[in-house]
Amino acid sequence: MAFKCEPFSALDSQTLFAIMRERVDVFVVEQACPYPELDDVDIADATRHLYSLNRQTVNAYARCYEKDAHYSAIGRVLVAQSQRSSGLGKELVSQAIACCRTHWPTRDIYIGAQTYLLNFYRSFGFECVGEEYLEDGIPHQDMILKQ
Repeated sequence: MAFKCEPFSALDSQTLFAIMRERVDVFVVEQACPYPELDDVDIADATRHLYSLNRQTVNAYARCYEKDAHYSAIGRVLVAQSQRSSGLGKELVSQAIACCRTHWPTRDIYIGAQTYLLNFYRSFGFECVGEEYLEDGIPHQDMILKQ
């Protein structure tokens, strides 16, 4: 499946709508988590939106961005419900790592992982740092992939 990695300014209105709809469907509705899904990270100049579309429907999505002066980050990682268990998640995370390494080659990569996915992210080389915490009522763990 083909992926695109683009800044916010390059997203056309149909693609932007498809991305936002899928993010709300997964992170707000499916996970029953009422929180402000859209934030200023989405529109930051350095942020890259990584996605795969099929007829204006998002199959997979992640955003790659500058967390701070030391880290790039991968966030809002999702695979559409109809595409789960297809291996698309592995391809998505591989593409997101490549995106971060292309845009911020000297920075380690951060992810705030939902704890049920720790082994999945470990398979890419991410390591746990700090303690588990709740974010919007969901257990999370910070993880780092060193360069």
